[in-house]
Amino acid sequence: MTGPVPVLPRPGQGELRLRVVSALVLAATVLLATVWGGWPFRVVWVLVAGLVAYEWLSMASRDHAVAAALGVVLTGLLLGFSPASQPALAGVAAVAALVGAVMTPRVQGRLALELCGIAYALAFAVIAPALRSLPDIGLALVFWSFAVVWFTDIAAYFTGRRLGGPKLMPSVSPGKTWSGALGGTLAGTLCGYAVWALTPAAEQIVAPAIVIAGSLAASVFSQMGDLFESALKRRFGAKDSSRLIPGHGGFLDRLDGYWAVLVFAGLALFVAHL
Repeated sequence: MTGPVPVLPRPGQGELRLRVVSALVLAATVLLATVWGGWPFRVVWVLVAGLVAYEWLSMASRDHAVAAALGVVLTGLLLGFSPASQPALAGVAAVAALVGAVMTPRVQGRLALELCGIAYALAFAVIAPALRSLPDIGLALVFWSFAVVWFTDIAAYFTGRRLGGPKLMPSVSPGKTWSGALGGTLAGTLCGYAVWALTPAAEQIVAPAIVIAGSLAASVFSQMGDLFESALKRRFGAKDSSRLIPGHGGFLDRLDGYWAVLVFAGLALFVAHL
């Protein structure tokens, strides 16, 4: 008499489970640090910045990846003691990161590419803590940025799959469509405004029209950041930036859109405090 036939997992089921577990662990860590604020929040994003620098330089050359990661971490920690204002630091970091991104497709030398990667990574270490440190609205601002990026990404994926249509930029990312981009922009804008509207103190400081416009712009920038990272991987011939996150690839893969929103928010914060 034979026993019951075991049910074998479907192909890809184990990988899906791994992706879900990894995503839950990372989300819980980031959300807890965000609510806590202060140095725990800064340390999380400084470490993220170091890992992003490591991934970028690993794709570009591998020679200085570890040294660059350690340098970015040390710089991020030391800037936590800087007497300069957080908006000023955020503005400088945003400009440097934006220049690095713009120059990346134009430079060929290894050193120049590495410097672009370091400027890119430092945005995480400097701008995210600067946003969280703002009195009254810091927590709401960080949750707003999360909402815009997450819902833009989710809605773009499902809208694109459902509606299909013309490709957004097939030479860079063949899977992305205009329908997905528009669906993501709508969802990111609405969810960004919803998070802000649920924070009475924040809503009283910034007018709803500005929040809606800022959410729309951030959603567009988020998708541009995703496309930039896709082009970067194509240049280096890499499928993923690394395998540091089980089932997800690397931190650069997961945070490309968030990087663009941080740069946008860092520039806006600097201008608002001029």
